[in-house]
Amino acid sequence: MVSGLRAPGFQPDTGRESGEAAVKDEPETEPAAQNSDETFYCEAEASVAGEKEKPGGESSETDLEIEDTEKLFTTGQRELYLEACKLVGVVPVSYFIRNMEESYMNLNHHGLGPSGTKAIAIALVSNTSIVTLELADNCIMEEGTLSLVQMLQENYYLQDLNISNNDLGLKGASTISEFLQRNTSSLLNLQLSGNNFKDEAAELFCQAFSANYRIKTLDLSHNEFSDKGGEHLGQMLALNIGLQSLDLSWNHFHTRGAVALCNGLRANVTLQKLDLSMNGFGNEGATALGEVLRLNNSLVYIDISSNDISNEGVIKISKGLEFNESLKVLKLFLNPVSMDGATLLILSIKRNPKSKMEEIDISNVLVSEQFVKILDGVCAIHPQLDVTYKAVQGFSAKKELLLWTNPMKLIQSYADQHQITVIDFFKSLNPNGRMMMSVGDFRKAMIQDKVPMNPYQVRELIKKLAEKTGMVNFSCWCLGGALRIMKPGGIKNCGLCYGSIKTAKFSPDDFNVSLA
Repeated sequence: MVSGLRAPGFQPDTGRESGEAAVKDEPETEPAAQNSDETFYCEAEASVAGEKEKPGGESSETDLEIEDTEKLFTTGQRELYLEACKLVGVVPVSYFIRNMEESYMNLNHHGLGPSGTKAIAIALVSNTSIVTLELADNCIMEEGTLSLVQMLQENYYLQDLNISNNDLGLKGASTISEFLQRNTSSLLNLQLSGNNFKDEAAELFCQAFSANYRIKTLDLSHNEFSDKGGEHLGQMLALNIGLQSLDLSWNHFHTRGAVALCNGLRANVTLQKLDLSMNGFGNEGATALGEVLRLNNSLVYIDISSNDISNEGVIKISKGLEFNESLKVLKLFLNPVSMDGATLLILSIKRNPKSKMEEIDISNVLVSEQFVKILDGVCAIHPQLDVTYKAVQGFSAKKELLLWTNPMKLIQSYADQHQITVIDFFKSLNPNGRMMMSVGDFRKAMIQDKVPMNPYQVRELIKKLAEKTGMVNFSCWCLGGALRIMKPGGIKNCGLCYGSIKTAKFSPDDFNVSLA
């Protein structure tokens, strides 16, 4: 029975029982030779008969610190993890062992519990490979959180941590808050969604992120923050100088909390992406947000879907958009907005010559052909703009069919007529000849180009080519085209994509000479 763990790292035990079956097919790693990047130092103490017991009151249940250098020794990370599992009494996770040298580690839904998390943390202290660690839904609780925090004080390679849905509660929030205030970690992205955080936790996070400047992305969605929590988080936003992306969706903010958050946003100069969907901002919250949009020039993306915002609130948001020079994406889906409200939105973009708006989502709104004509006029001034709505009233099936003609066929037809390749066409869209460009610039280029393509078709094309980074990558289509022009089994270098492609199991029908 293990009574304490002074520090992670253990002498390999050739007669071990725990975890042997799970990893018996894994090659044994030799102990490393005095290299802090590949080894880990530790001391284990067990309360067996005849051994000296630890002083009363001294607990090392989650102590990952290194002590007593004279007794320290090295061991391979695989052996280290197996010994840690043996000491804390858990079964080793074979997936973790197999992927310890990868940059991405997904241990979501593994049922680790506090002890399993501690064993993982012990192994990660000296790990230099893993950059992203997913630990969602593992019931790690306060004890597991403490183990992770102590590990992060030693590990300077881990940048992304997901500990969502772990029921951390107030005690877990306190542990995380104290750690973040030190600004000693390399952590950049932190996901804390669905952890039963209430307003008391929001106060702790206010303290943490008023001081922390390292975390760039924070996810606090699916928690239980109400208006009081909104006041704390609003204060945090006014003081924070590090966050670039914040997710507060699926909480319980209403008017007072919404106004407090917006007050904080007015002073914030670093936040670029904000998700406030599935709350209760209402029209008063929308009014406060409209004022933010008038003054703030750092926000690029705002999602306020499903916030009970009607035309009255949209009017206030529209007034803010007339002055805003930074926002590119506005999502208003599932709000009780009519076509009149939607018209006000797009007209506000028309009145702002410096608007950078690229996407407005009102996909629950049914519009008219008159709205479409107005939108076409706005897009003539701002060709990068795309507005997603539900449908157009009175459109026949034939018209709908024409709208959704395959855009790739249109491009191919244009290329054939002008005796150029599709790849040359894409390269011509970008002045510098590169195979990547922003979604907004791509949409603008496509609308202004001579290919007869409407906004619906451009949108479908972007879906095929766009990446999560907000960039359109032509080289992805280039690779697909190269595959189609190669003979089965052939290998061809793509100079545009800087890669080799090997085709296999292609039928003769896949060989398309017209794309060569």
